Amino acid sequence: QVQLVESGGGLVQPGGSLRLSCAASGSIFKINAMGWYRQAPGKQRELVAGITSGGSTNYADSVKGRFTISRDNAENTVYLHMNSLKPEDTAVYYCNADISSSWYGSRMNYWGQGTQLTVSS
Repeated sequence: QVQLVESGGGLVQPGGSLRLSCAASGSIFKINAMGWYRQAPGKQRELVAGITSGGSTNYADSVKGRFTISRDNAENTVYLHMNSLKPEDTAVYYCNADISSSWYGSRMNYWGQGTQLTVSS
């Protein structure tokens, strides 16, 4: 069993900053990649940012220059630092992880429960 525990969501004023955290635990041999997705009401879930085991990152065009994804391998934790927040950033944010439970395979994709971010004055 693998669990992803998210924290850090809440209500923020436009222009504010916030950090989301996601910690993975359980039967983990290797975390190949982790990322953040978000879904606003009436819209499809979209990739916000991702990071591989080698440290490569990618971002949605809408958050480039404002959001930064980072990873603490010792803690099996991924962070999303969000700056200059806009009302259109309002969504449920989901942590995702590509995890191998052993050296021979058992590679699976896992999702966190989601955390609400609301950007409003």
